[in-house]
Amino acid sequence: MADGCKVSATMVAQSEKKSCVVKVDGHSRAKGLLNKGEYMASPPFSVGGHNWVVRYYPNSDSEKPAGFIVVRLVLDSADATNVKAETIFSIIDKDGLPMRPRTRDHIFPHKGSSIRYTFQEAALEGSTHLLDDCFSIRFDLTVLINNTQSEEKDQFVAVPPSDLHRHFGNLLETMDGADVTFLVGGDKFSAHRLVLAARSHVFKAELLGPMKEKHDSLIEIHEMEAHVFKCLLYFIYTDTLPASDMESLDVMMASHLLVAADRYDIERLKLICEHKLCNHIDAGMVATILVLAEQHSCHGLKKACMQFLASPSNLQTMMTSDGYEHLKRSCPSVLRELIARPSPIPLVAAKDINMAIFVVWLMIVAHKLV
Repeated sequence: MADGCKVSATMVAQSEKKSCVVKVDGHSRAKGLLNKGEYMASPPFSVGGHNWVVRYYPNSDSEKPAGFIVVRLVLDSADATNVKAETIFSIIDKDGLPMRPRTRDHIFPHKGSSIRYTFQEAALEGSTHLLDDCFSIRFDLTVLINNTQSEEKDQFVAVPPSDLHRHFGNLLETMDGADVTFLVGGDKFSAHRLVLAARSHVFKAELLGPMKEKHDSLIEIHEMEAHVFKCLLYFIYTDTLPASDMESLDVMMASHLLVAADRYDIERLKLICEHKLCNHIDAGMVATILVLAEQHSCHGLKKACMQFLASPSNLQTMMTSDGYEHLKRSCPSVLRELIARPSPIPLVAAKDINMAIFVVWLMIVAHKLV
């Protein structure tokens, strides 16, 4: 392995159909240290009961001339024979979305057999995909599992897993037949009315209902960032998050996506974001996350926050965070729930929370008297 550069792999799903995001750190250094035909390899990962690795050749392999980058997906299980798989290879753009996916079906006859993808070195180095000498690629790998018992009974037809998500992903990529355009944060996004309407009753009302006449041309969406809407569209078309699993989806993006999913009633995406945030609750963020959970009816996320705050030390630390002031202003009802719980609350914390509730009550009374 070359010093100062590495190849890492992150799993995106856990089934016979998985996506592997491979990040190459230190592309230029790898070019300088490795000769033609030499490669770096990712850690092994498992799909369909077999181990796989991704090999990255920065100066091409023995079969391709110089000026090309070669990536190979390699079967790494010693006892595997004639493994059938569908692979989708794509380079990841700056927003984490796959660009120009290439799909191939392949039979891997034995350990060490591989499928190869190539792209021009100049095209990568002149693009925005190479950031800070790093870039990422994605393999969507579907392995057809051999059933020994079925084979003994002369199974002549093998039915592959559904690839509906791939077809809709290609539709999003090519935008063939797109009939609506959105303006979000200064960027334009094309889409298909029927796809959006089928996935979201909110989009259905806006694009096919009585409001349709108002949306015959450009539809402007306010209070949402462009990269969040782009990710939302990707999920609507493919039912997956773009080029990343929940481990690489940061807390801020998960928060923005949760708001967007709630706005358009994309329930599965909302739950994915809730799950992400549940795993990243700490004393500095819990107040902000609790406001988000309360405002968007995220019951599981709220329960996780309240459980975290059952610890007196966590509660006291939370009260020194910037998010606590936001919590007091936005969700005084949550403060009342904290006070009403049977678990003990430090006296100083209880006094502060009671005072915050009293101030909010005075504000409400004053507003009614005006």
